[in-house]
Amino acid sequence: MKAVILAAGEGSRMRPLTYSRPKVMLPIANKPILEHLLIEARAAGITEFIFVVGYCDEPVRDYFAGGEKWGVRIEYSQQRRQLGTADALKMVEGLVEGNFLVMNGDVIVSRGDIRKLVRRAGNTLGIIEVEDTTGLGVVELSGGKLARIYEKEASPPSRLANAGIYLFTPAIFEAVARTAKSPRGEYEITDSLQLMLAGGHDIACQRLSHWLNLSYPWDLLSANELLLAEARAQNLGEVEANVVIKGAVAIGRNTVVRSGSYIVGPVVIGENCEVGPNCYIRPCTAIGDGCHIGHAVEVKNCIIMRGTKLPHHNYFGDSIIGEGCNFGAGTKVANLRLDKKEISVAGVNTGRRKLGAIIGDKVETGINASINVGSLIGNNTFIGPGAVASGVILPNSRLF
Repeated sequence: MKAVILAAGEGSRMRPLTYSRPKVMLPIANKPILEHLLIEARAAGITEFIFVVGYCDEPVRDYFAGGEKWGVRIEYSQQRRQLGTADALKMVEGLVEGNFLVMNGDVIVSRGDIRKLVRRAGNTLGIIEVEDTTGLGVVELSGGKLARIYEKEASPPSRLANAGIYLFTPAIFEAVARTAKSPRGEYEITDSLQLMLAGGHDIACQRLSHWLNLSYPWDLLSANELLLAEARAQNLGEVEANVVIKGAVAIGRNTVVRSGSYIVGPVVIGENCEVGPNCYIRPCTAIGDGCHIGHAVEVKNCIIMRGTKLPHHNYFGDSIIGEGCNFGAGTKVANLRLDKKEISVAGVNTGRRKLGAIIGDKVETGINASINVGSLIGNNTFIGPGAVASGVILPNSRLF
């Protein structure tokens, strides 16, 4: 059986992190979202994949290539214009035979749930019960089967969400061909499913035991915490004398951890990094390849992408930092409101009391710059010495 993974979208709600990469390539625990999904599907016995790519597809193709690293075979199908999930499915009609699996590339499900799904005989939709249905498709059941899907309804009839994982028979393609544009201007799989129901097809539902839905940047932090909880200690680099390491800390090849560094796991540090001397890395931090965490730097619960430098006297907590950033001495990020209330970003309540900044690629700061709670900072922004950054800052901005 082949698995079709839909990986063509930008993920606009993840901006500024998706200005230069698709959402599926955002890292969690130092692996792209899509890689986590691929690993689970491979563990469930699937070895043939079709990635439907589109927006910024080069990073996906370069990273995964033909799938040899994972012992699988990957084909690519290009969705030149991102016109919706049903349109993406139309791209693979000539590439699959018989029943096949379809998964949204921006969710993570477990190998056990995938294994159960592929054993089914007919069209099946994966569902999950959630507390908050905002932004999700919600299903209504009848006799354990799908009766109707409600897309992003203000008052949905249940808390059973469409989890974005499906087992399809070839009958889906006839429904896809008849699918019209939705009110959101896209051709959507959920509308294709409604057409199948109207045509007399039964669609079963399977409840999932594990599901990570990643809609906003701060969702990456929550997922990072969960996945790092499974991290194992490993040292493939060099650790100098007088370094304290507690808990599960994974250190990549050619990484040097210098004297006086204090690291409390779970933490994962990539390859070719320079850490310390005399820095403090706190739990649930993932540091990408080629990063520098220098003297008197404290980092806590962060995702730091490759090539970024926090050289000296910096504090970053509960933040996501893009690639190739460089922060001047004394740059600090606030991660807690003085009134201790939940933090909103661009008018969206994150549900988090602690959240620092979401920072795009190639952002630079001068000495003693300050970044306020819940700030979104676009790519290639420069924040001058002593300046205070707050709110939504567009790419290529200059703050003095």
